Amino acid sequence: MNKEIDQTKQVLLKDKPLLSVSEAAVLTGIGKHKLYEMSEDPNCVFVLWNGSKRMFKREKLVQYLMSAYSI
Repeated sequence: MNKEIDQTKQVLLKDKPLLSVSEAAVLTGIGKHKLYEMSEDPNCVFVLWNGSKRMFKREKLVQYLMSAYSI
C-alpha cells in the first residue's frame, strides 16, 4: 500500500533545523532587526547563507543565546 505524503502538515519550529528570520524572531522573542544585526558578522556561528537568504541554525542560535550575557 503506497501512502502519499500529506503536504499540508506543518513542521513545528522546535523540529526545524533551520529557521528563517521571521521564524527565529517568533522562537526567540528577539526582533527581526536585532537578528539581522547579530548575524551580520562573517564569523557568526548560527547563520547559514543559502545564496542571499539568511537562515538560522536553530540549535546553535539557542546555544548562543543561552550562553550570552546580553545581546
